[in-house]
This record gives sequence, C-alpha cells and structure tokens, in this order.
Amino acid sequence: MGESYVLPGAVDAHVHSLSHRNEGIAASTSAAAAGGVTTVIEMPFDHSGPINSLDRLRAKQDLADAEAVVDIALLGTLDPAGGWTRAEELAEGGVVGFKASLFDTDAFRFPRTSDRQLLDVMAATRDVGRTLCVHVENNEIIKALLDEERSADAADPQSHSRSRPPVSETLGVLTAMEVAANTGSRLHLCHLSLPRSVELASWYRGQGADITLETCPHYLTFVQDDLDRLRGHLKINPPLRTAGDREGLWARLGGGEIPVITSDHAPWPRELKEREMMLDNSSGAPGVQNIVPVILGGALRRDPSMGLFERALDALTRGPAARYGIDHRKGSLEPGKDADIMVFSPDEGAEIELGAQLSNAGWTPYAGYRPGGRITHTISRGELVFDEALGLSGRPGRGELLEHSDR
Repeated sequence: MGESYVLPGAVDAHVHSLSHRNEGIAASTSAAAAGGVTTVIEMPFDHSGPINSLDRLRAKQDLADAEAVVDIALLGTLDPAGGWTRAEELAEGGVVGFKASLFDTDAFRFPRTSDRQLLDVMAATRDVGRTLCVHVENNEIIKALLDEERSADAADPQSHSRSRPPVSETLGVLTAMEVAANTGSRLHLCHLSLPRSVELASWYRGQGADITLETCPHYLTFVQDDLDRLRGHLKINPPLRTAGDREGLWARLGGGEIPVITSDHAPWPRELKEREMMLDNSSGAPGVQNIVPVILGGALRRDPSMGLFERALDALTRGPAARYGIDHRKGSLEPGKDADIMVFSPDEGAEIELGAQLSNAGWTPYAGYRPGGRITHTISRGELVFDEALGLSGRPGRGELLEHSDR
C-alpha cells in the first residue's frame, strides 16, 4: 500500500446538513466518515428554520442523536430582531457557538444581522463565553451589483464573480472585526477567499482582538476561471478568486495565519446548481468527504518537507476543536481524548470518484480530480467506521453530541 500517516480525526467546523431537506445528518456524517472527518460542527440555518430557540435546538439535538454517524456539535444563531436575549439559554442548552450573517441570504432561513444588531449579538455571545462565527460580505455592495448583473447577461458564469468583488469581502471582514474589537467578543471569520482578508485579521490580532478565521478547500484548489467550465457547481459565496489569491492563501497557511480549514459543506441537489442563469443557482458545494485528501494532498505537493502538511493538519484538527471549545475531546491524539483517527495515504494516482460520494447531493466539483492522496481508514472513538476496502461500517445513531468545555 505504500507509506501512510496515522493522524487525528479531522474536525470539519462548517457543515450545512439541513439547508436542504434532501441531505440530512445521516448522509452528511456518512460522507464525513468516508473522508476522515470524525467530528462535524453543524451550522444553524436549516430549511425548517434557524436554530434560534430552545425548542428548535432540542428538536435538532434529537435528530442528531438519531442520525449522526460520527460525533457532532451544534451551533445556534440569534434572531437579529432582539433574539440576542436567548444567548444564555442556548449556550446552556448545548450549542458550542453561534453564527450570524452580514449578508441577507434568505430572510427566513439565513437572515442578515445589521451593524446595529451586531453590537448586541456580539455582546451577548461574549457574555456567555461562546465564539460567534460570521458570514462576512457587505450587503449593500452585493445587492446593488446583483441587480446590475441580472439586468445584463446573467447566463455568463462570471456574473457571479462580478457581483461579489474582493472589496465586498474585505469590508465585511473589517466591519465584523471592528465590532468584535470594541465589544471584546470572540470572533471567527467564515470561509475567507482572499489573502488580504487574512492579512487584515492578522493586524487585528496584533492589536489584541480575539479573532480567528477559516478558508476552504475550494479556494485552495479552484480559481474563478473554473466557473466557465463547471458553472453553477462552483457558485460559492464568496466566489472563487484568482490563481494569485489561491497561492497567497497557501502561503499564509504555511505562515501560520490560517488556523482553521473547513469544507462549508452545502449539498444542494443538481436541479439547484445546473440552472442556465448563473445567479439563479444556489450557492455552495458538498465538500465534507473530500476536504482532507484535497488539503493534505495539496500541502504535500507544495512542500515535500512536511512543514505545510503539519500546518494544514493543525487547521483540520486542533484549530477548529480549540475555537469551539471541544478540544478536551477532539483535535489531537493525546491521553484522555477520544480515539478519533484517520489514515491518510499519499497517492498521486488517487482520483475522486463521483460514484463513491456518500452525500445525497449526487455531484461534487472534485469529480475526476486527483488530490494527491486518499483516506484508507477512519476510526471514531475507537470504532472503525470506514475502511476503503469494505466501505462504510458506521451506522446512524452512533455519533455523540458534543458539549463546550469552559475550562
């Protein structure tokens, strides 16, 4: 079989299992197990409504208990219209963190938090000792540009890139960081696509702000020109950027400035990703099954000395576990922690096969891609849940709900 690495199980801290009813926790966590991911942190913006009350949280916890194949932690959200008063009950109820969005994706499922509301939301999450992760895009710029693009050639796949220029991300990043710095909140910036965003965050950390960030495998693999080929399959927010931006993110990962890498797993069905009008497609792509081979394989290609590999591994394991308060159990192979293990085998011939995907999405932008390695085994709490020769052995309901540690 050749050389393999026995590593801590990955923690994917950005998974949308329930944004569309076609997926579900059983499918997403099965895909996770097949990809070396032993813990998923689940986003709170579900098709049935945001997880912003104790009743909705309890219902989702029951669903996770019944369906999860690997271990799972839940994020909550706070209704922008005064819902920040529920932060304490949701934290005590079991959420390991919260999420908000500066962009109005969906008024019901995924609403925008205004700048004024963000002051209250961040103060509330600070007071309960939880991290707030934020979708950071400037609403005013993007909404205006979307209207302009829809009145032009909206079938052009690059209309998506033009509607979300780099400044729409960096302004969102600056807004969230300035509020966090002024409220003393724990801020985590979601799915950053630009080296400049990372540099800005580094400056704020240097000023003492409690800020972390993530990027995603698609920003480290694809570039905006790939939209011309894969069209709606690569419509992701923020959009893909230039080759220079991609390599700049790898450089900053190697420099220790990117502590977390997540998949932003968004398993929309084909009919929502293959529409002729580019801007009519849903945004996001499935990724939880492929994040580890794409990132670790890419790191080995760029740096055979293993320095970049070690940084990437930390961003897939220790970084997310620490940020969301579950590192008492997850993120490293140490005495007293869960026996979560993945075995990664470098292999330039390994190819991501569409038929091997366990998400219900039925597609992946990585189909046919050779990431440079593969996952051969996944062990969750000492139990083999995936073997590449035998397939998935973990069953729905065996995963455990994780709690935040305040130590």
